[in-house]
Amino acid sequence: MGESTSPISVILVSSGSRGNKLLFRFPFQRGAEHPAAQANKPRSRYAVNGSGDTTEDPDGDSRDQCPLTDEQLVSGFSDVILATILATKSDMCGKKFELKIDNVRFVGHPTLLQHALGQVSKTDPSPKREMPTMILFNVVFALRANADPSVINCLHNLSRRIAIVLQHEERRCQYLTREAKLILAIQDEVSAMSETTEGPQSPFHHILPKCKLARDLKETYDSLCTTGVVRLHINNWLEVSFCLPHKIHYVATNFIPPEAIERSLKSIRPYHALLLLNDEKSLLNELPLDCSPALVRVIKTTSAVKNLQQLAQDADLALLQVFQLAAHLVYWGKAIIIYPLCENNVYMLSPNASVCLYSPLADAFSCQFRGHNLPSMLSKFSLPVSLSEFKNPLAPPVQETQLIQMVIWMLQHRLLIQLHTYVCLMVPPNEEDFRAQDEDMPFTARVGGRSLSTPNALSFGSPTSSDDMTLTSPSMDNSSAELIPGGDSPLNKRMTENLLASLLEHEREAILNVPAAQNPEDLRMFARLGSLLIQGGWLQSAEVGESLLFQEISVLGMPQAAALFPGPAPFGGDHVQREHASLPVADAV
Repeated sequence: MGESTSPISVILVSSGSRGNKLLFRFPFQRGAEHPAAQANKPRSRYAVNGSGDTTEDPDGDSRDQCPLTDEQLVSGFSDVILATILATKSDMCGKKFELKIDNVRFVGHPTLLQHALGQVSKTDPSPKREMPTMILFNVVFALRANADPSVINCLHNLSRRIAIVLQHEERRCQYLTREAKLILAIQDEVSAMSETTEGPQSPFHHILPKCKLARDLKETYDSLCTTGVVRLHINNWLEVSFCLPHKIHYVATNFIPPEAIERSLKSIRPYHALLLLNDEKSLLNELPLDCSPALVRVIKTTSAVKNLQQLAQDADLALLQVFQLAAHLVYWGKAIIIYPLCENNVYMLSPNASVCLYSPLADAFSCQFRGHNLPSMLSKFSLPVSLSEFKNPLAPPVQETQLIQMVIWMLQHRLLIQLHTYVCLMVPPNEEDFRAQDEDMPFTARVGGRSLSTPNALSFGSPTSSDDMTLTSPSMDNSSAELIPGGDSPLNKRMTENLLASLLEHEREAILNVPAAQNPEDLRMFARLGSLLIQGGWLQSAEVGESLLFQEISVLGMPQAAALFPGPAPFGGDHVQREHASLPVADAV
C-alpha cells in the first residue's frame, strides 16, 4: 500500500528569459565521481560496480544487474530533459498537467506568473524593484505509471495548492523570484566546481541548507511518504495543509478510496458518537492558531458515551455544524465515528487485530492500565460479548470506569468491532415470481441487504476539500410522523391498510398468516415499523436497529418507542458483524 500511494519524486521547474530550468528535485543523486578521480582512487576487488549494465565477479563470471527501481528510472531523466518536458507552454497553465513516460507518471499544475506594471501598488515601499524574468513554474510529483487515479487527483490538488500560495507570495514580495535566483546561482557555482579534480557534484545537495523553498518541497515529499499529512508555511507566512487519505484510512494493506470516504461521511447520523484517536491536549496543540472556535468546543465537549445530538446541545452548536466538524476530524484521521458506549453494545475481536504477546500495543496498554495486560483483555472478546456481561454489582464504581476506558482504548486502536442487529422483511417468495425475478434482477438485488462498501475509515481539508461536501440532516419519514400511538384511530387503520395494499399477494398472505397479525395492536405496530423499512424497498434493504429506534424516539418519544422495540437489545434478533472500530461511519460495512 505504501509504495502504490507514495510519490517517487517532487520536482520544481520554471520557464523564463533564461529558458527552461529545473530548479530543484528530490530525491537526488549525489553525483558521479570524476573519471580522473576514479582512476587515481584504489579500488577493492570486492567493490560493487555501480556503472554499466553488467558486473564481473573476481572469477570472471558475468552477472546481470537487478532490475531498475522506479526511483532509478526517475533519476535516469537528466535535469535538462525534465525541464524541457515539465515546463509547459503558457496555454497549459492553470490546468491539470499529466504526462506518462514508460513506468513514470508526472502530475502537476503549471501556473503563470503575471507581472504587469499596473499590479505594483503605488504605496509599495520599493516600487522600482526589478521586474522578474520568470514566466511560469510547475511543481510536479512523479508517480508510478499504475498509480490509482484517486492518488493522482489528490497529488494534483496538492500541486495546485502549493502553486496558488507561491503565486501569491511572488506577487506580494517576489518570493519565488528570490528563491529561483539563489538556486540558479548555486547551480552555476557547482557547475564551475565540476571542472576541478573533485568531479561533478549534485547542486541540490548544496541548495537544501540554503533555500527555504527547497526544504519545504523536501518536507512535502517526506510527509507524503510517511504520514500522508502535509503542513507547510511557505515563506514562513502562508500555511498549506493537505491530507492524503490513502495513508490514513485503510484496511490491512488496502486503502479506502476517497469517494467511499465521502459517501460514508455523508451517512453520519445524530445517534452516532465521535471518538477522538488522540488525547484532547495533544489534539488541541496540533490545531492552527486561526482554527475555528467551534472545532475547539467540539473537541473539548465530545465523549464516547455521548451522541452527536447531545454533543451539539452541550457545545451550543447546530447539529449540521457538528456533522461537518466531525467529518473534518474523521477525514484527517483524528477521530472515528462509533455508536455511543452502553451496556447493550456487543463487541468482538477485530479480524485485523494484532494479538502478539510482546507487541508495542501490548506494552502501551500495560503502561496505561497498570495490572492489566492486552492479550488477556482481548481474549474476553474472542466471542461476541455485551458490555453488560462485564458489569459486577458488587464491584466499586472505579472498576466500571476503568472498563469503559479500556474499551475506548481498544476501539481507538482498531482492536474491537461492534456487532449490530439488522431488520429486514424476509417473506418466502412466490415460486413463479421468484423464477422471473431470478432471470431479470442482478445478483446484488437478489441477495438482499446493503451491498458491501469498502470498510474502515473515515476529512476535512483535502483532497476534495470539505468545503465541497454537503452534509444534510437526516429527514424523518412523513408517514411515520403522522402516526398516533395507541387507539383505533382512523389514521392508524388507514396506515395499516395502505401498508398491506402496497405488498404483493403472497407477501400479504404470509404476514396475515402470522398468529400475531390477529391482534390489531400488533398489526398496527408492524405497520409502523414497515413504514420505516418500506422507504428502501421491502426485499432490497436492511435497516440497522439503532437507526429505526432513533427515528421512532424522535417522532413518538421514548415510552412509545420502548413499547415498539422492547427488550435490552433493539430487536433481539441475530447479530451481524459490522466493523466500526476500523470503520468510522455507519454505512461503510
